[in-house]
Amino acid sequence: MTGTIESVKEIWAHRQLLGLLTKRELKSRYKDSAGGFLWSLAKPLTQLFIYYLVIGQFLGAARNIENFAVYIFAGLTVYTLFSEIVGSGTGSIIANSGLVKKVYLPREIFPLAAVGSALFNFLVQFVILIVAALVIGTLSFGPQLLFGVASLVLILIWGTAVGILLAALNVYLRDIQYLVEVGLLLFMWASPILYSWQQAADVLPAWLLEVYVNSPITLSVLGFQEAFWSEASNGVPLPHLALRMLVAGVIGIIALIFAQRVFSRLQGDFAQEL
Repeated sequence: MTGTIESVKEIWAHRQLLGLLTKRELKSRYKDSAGGFLWSLAKPLTQLFIYYLVIGQFLGAARNIENFAVYIFAGLTVYTLFSEIVGSGTGSIIANSGLVKKVYLPREIFPLAAVGSALFNFLVQFVILIVAALVIGTLSFGPQLLFGVASLVLILIWGTAVGILLAALNVYLRDIQYLVEVGLLLFMWASPILYSWQQAADVLPAWLLEVYVNSPITLSVLGFQEAFWSEASNGVPLPHLALRMLVAGVIGIIALIFAQRVFSRLQGDFAQEL
């Protein structure tokens, strides 16, 4: 814990640099493009259209889930945040190899800058989700909105933990970044974004169902759906959702501390490996 506290203090001392790196990552992502930050909407909106049309209408999933468009977009919004944090964080050290080799600074800043960039894109999508939920009528102001806050916190904790750990491992084993792409695709389909958790319960054995519903990603998706979709759409909440999210959050903090300590142990040879 002493080492982790010292690392946090060092990162805080370099918070202005962290802000500059986040802005640089955002600007470089859309540099010289006419659409600029609007391109951050292209992929999730395209996914929404395809999933709604193909899975919702052609395959009939929308008949079993009311307000299917909001249901999908709620899940996609929070999962995309996790995906961007982990995907960008994994390659962050290699992408900034020039700085890593020439300048001393806490290396955790690079995956944390990826978190900041992903949060910006999340906020853009979140605004669209709020507008859509208001227009369709699934958004109501009440205590259920706390599930949305809890989901965001849960994704930030676990996304940062996984991103920091994989960022360090990717320096030594470059295949990690390709495995991450496959893993994120699998995790998306293994989350109740395009189907309900009750449908998964109908086919999974009891022990596997417990693993599935207690995944922090599944809990975050369910929490966002509970906040912005469920109350007006006859959604069936997962039993003890709040308690499950609390437990996942506590475990996530432990995982974040563990990931930072592994990162700290491995970062000594970053410059040599790069």
